[in-house]
Amino acid sequence: MSMSRRSFVQIVGAAVAASCGSRPTPASTTPAEPLPPHVQPLTGGPKCHWFGYYDKLQFDPTGRYALSMQVDFEHRSPTPDDVIQVGMLDLQDGNRWIELGTSRAWCWQQGCMLQWLPGSASEIIWNDREGDHFVAHILDVNTRQRRTLPHPIYAVSPDAKWAISTDFGRLADMRPGYGYNGVPDAAREELAPATTGIFRVDLVTGQQDLLISLADIARIPFPGGDLAGVKHWFNHLLVNPDGSRFVFLHRWSKGKSWLTRMISARADGSDVRVLIGSGYVSHFIWRDPTYMLAYSKPDGQADAPWGFFLYEDKPGGTVEHIGAGIMTGDGHCNYLPDRRWIVNDTYPDKERRQHLYLFDTQEQEKIDLGAFYQAPEYWSTSPYHEWRVDLHPRISPDGRYVTIDSPCGGDGRQIYLVELPLAR
Repeated sequence: MSMSRRSFVQIVGAAVAASCGSRPTPASTTPAEPLPPHVQPLTGGPKCHWFGYYDKLQFDPTGRYALSMQVDFEHRSPTPDDVIQVGMLDLQDGNRWIELGTSRAWCWQQGCMLQWLPGSASEIIWNDREGDHFVAHILDVNTRQRRTLPHPIYAVSPDAKWAISTDFGRLADMRPGYGYNGVPDAAREELAPATTGIFRVDLVTGQQDLLISLADIARIPFPGGDLAGVKHWFNHLLVNPDGSRFVFLHRWSKGKSWLTRMISARADGSDVRVLIGSGYVSHFIWRDPTYMLAYSKPDGQADAPWGFFLYEDKPGGTVEHIGAGIMTGDGHCNYLPDRRWIVNDTYPDKERRQHLYLFDTQEQEKIDLGAFYQAPEYWSTSPYHEWRVDLHPRISPDGRYVTIDSPCGGDGRQIYLVELPLAR
């Protein structure tokens, strides 16, 4: 690292209040203070750039290339006609933008599911729309050879042979900012259809199979209330690190409020388990093939405060409170490669600053990495805050850096690289 951990903490301690943007004047969103030395922009205006979710592979295995999406507007919902550019940044060549393709199937929070295929030095995957159906492209960024699968993907297996997916039309209808416009939900009038749910997509043949339907999961009793008469959907799918199981969120709604439980299953859709059944689950990440970290309320604690809990994915598994009294707010949690450190973010505070920090699970220590200003127009004016810009920290392969999305520089949402203060 270019700086010691001690000097890093001193610098951030003095500068965190000004990190990437003090509150600007009403006429401008340009920050008054420069970025602290451990943060640098990878992209800049006039076009906007972002990557999206924190649980996807943004970097190639060498750490030289970082994937990005590019668009020329903000502050409204995407229409079926809006096209974004897909590309990558060469971090060894002045962060040069390299265009790779386009997409007509995207959202503000998770983009087009752009990600590097696990284990591949040259292949990426992203979703698109062709006519009246969603598809996925797999591209070799070196040869530019591309093949198209007849179905979209959500989360890719660690061997890159298959992926799990869900109904993006239904997701767009029920949770703006996460699904795709352009292909309506065919079962929109059904509360828990048997024809859609969790799909498995073969990344070689393109074959898609329905593993678990919404009707299947809606039949599992919820101790906190009756699931009859409510509308169901799935969101936030993620395969575990060895590909043996996956999890997803089951949500149901009456009006604009909903409850959530986390479901896990084997890779073939069997052995379905309610991992978190309290009705209160938000962001999560696998620590390893067996343990899941989630901002949630454990079963039987619906009246208790939210927190980050580590769940063992087996019947009667253990539950451990992580960062009690320290990691107190919701955020997009991610483990560094050593699984000792967690990087996490926050939503805007009263000063409209989003905080980025590290948490040491051994020493129970928190290290602030910065505070990033987000103007109100990214938050308060959109339905469900659809076009907000969460930091969504993603980790480089060597664990030395994280990237974040932020509008703090005043030139729209852009990607920033943050150096971590950990000895190597």
